[in-house]
Amino acid sequence: MKQPLAYVHPEAKIADNVVIEPFVTIDKDVVIEEGTRIGSNATILEGTRIGKNCNVFPGAVIGAVPQDLKFRGEKTTVEIGNNTTIRECVTINRGTSAKGKTIIGDNCLLMAYSHIAHDSVLGNNIIIGNASQIAGEVVIDDYAILSGLVAVHQFVHIGSHVMVSGGSLVRKDIPPFVKAAREPVSYVGVNSIGLRRREYSNEKIREIQDVYRYLYQKGMNNHAAIEAIEAEMPASPERDEIILFVKNSKRGIMRGYFPE
Repeated sequence: MKQPLAYVHPEAKIADNVVIEPFVTIDKDVVIEEGTRIGSNATILEGTRIGKNCNVFPGAVIGAVPQDLKFRGEKTTVEIGNNTTIRECVTINRGTSAKGKTIIGDNCLLMAYSHIAHDSVLGNNIIIGNASQIAGEVVIDDYAILSGLVAVHQFVHIGSHVMVSGGSLVRKDIPPFVKAAREPVSYVGVNSIGLRRREYSNEKIREIQDVYRYLYQKGMNNHAAIEAIEAEMPASPERDEIILFVKNSKRGIMRGYFPE
């Protein structure tokens, strides 16, 4: 359903049942798959790939060149999975030579006025709140939720099942399964409500809490805490995910919170 008031480049590959509303612009080298809807005044630029059953709201701009002075016009992409919703005035920049692509997974919700910069990689089932700003080469793992007005520094890694409080300034990596809040952004507990919603058992949540007691409440540095966790706690997928995250963190993980 292609409106005569929309511009679709003849080289764009658009599935037959894609809905394109008036005043949309779709550039060359764009692929849009079945069941997707592109709202009025959205702009879909060169190098964009949008999966099935997505919903792009009015005013969104997807695939603009990176806001990176190192960009030299190289051929790069934005790749968006299936069943993802992109609300009003969201901006998603394509990649640079660093990674070549910006990736948004399946079943994500990017709320109005949020920004996803070049080479960032977002997993599946992620929610980005209104006006949150994600800098370049950020990695956000599955089921993470960022509330409104969150600002994420470049190269940061946010783990799976994380909940970040509104207005947070994220300068350090946030390990999986936790809540992050305050300034500077700090550990404020395990995201138990989110984990229960995703059918984690109380026993599994207590195990995750025990891991973070070593990291944040026993007065040990990260190296000593990891050694103690490996020695004293039985292996499990969740324990090992946390350990690997901390070991692989390049920016260092966020601090603990200790009330006065």
